Amino acid sequence: MDVDAMLAKARPNSRVTGVRERTGGQLSSVYEVGCAGEEPVIVKVYKPEWAWKQAKEVHVYGLLAAEFTTEVPQVLHAEPAGEQDAFTVLTKLEGLPLSEATPPDWHAVYVQVGQLLKRLHQIPQTEFGYLVDTILEPMPDAESYLRSQFTKKLAEFTGDQSLKQRIETFVATQPPVQATPVLCHNDFHEGNLLIDPATWRITGFIDVENAIAADPLLDVAKTIAYAVEGDAAKLQGLTDGYGEFPADVIALYQVFHWLELWVWFASIGEDAHLDGIAALIAGTV
Repeated sequence: MDVDAMLAKARPNSRVTGVRERTGGQLSSVYEVGCAGEEPVIVKVYKPEWAWKQAKEVHVYGLLAAEFTTEVPQVLHAEPAGEQDAFTVLTKLEGLPLSEATPPDWHAVYVQVGQLLKRLHQIPQTEFGYLVDTILEPMPDAESYLRSQFTKKLAEFTGDQSLKQRIETFVATQPPVQATPVLCHNDFHEGNLLIDPATWRITGFIDVENAIAADPLLDVAKTIAYAVEGDAAKLQGLTDGYGEFPADVIALYQVFHWLELWVWFASIGEDAHLDGIAALIAGTV
């Protein structure tokens, strides 16, 4: 990997002083690159089969720029796949991942989480669906989108078939959801939130690879399902920062997120989490 050549695309006169691998994911590798006399940058290198995610991230960070300035990375350069893998150079946000911190007051932190989510949900979308640099297979209403997603994930669910039937019944008996589509981060949890441990102020958020155009409550429910579940201080803080949300709709969306997570873990062979996720679903349906 030629980091000097990558940096030169974004900052032609900069000099690399160091490279540190950051936590990456299934789809890409992430590096923090030091620059002589300048702020460090983040270089994200995409695995070939996931290079299409680059256009999505550039598009979504552009959408976020309408509402956020310092809280999200800025795209300095995006290089499509060629002689080397696709890569993107981003500004580096200050802060520690919230998942690695232990704030003295979780309620106060989650008030900020709720406020950030509320701001994010001020960015409108025209229809419901998966975002790349446009909305794929757009749907006109929240109910159609939700039903289509449940149908897709239930078809991929290979676990307890009696639980599958209970999910199908649960979904079929819920009243139709109604919403206006907005930009949803769809992974707004502690691993993607950055915090200043000196002040306990959330400095920003990262990783928009899963962004969708959807009901804002779908986003709220994922935050609850992934980071808040069972913690009264976090839940009250989220509510105080975001506003009240209907428990029945949140429960419906949580079941979807758990089902989706179960299918994902099963698809990559990580079986250790499956029983625990199935128990969460069973406790709701």
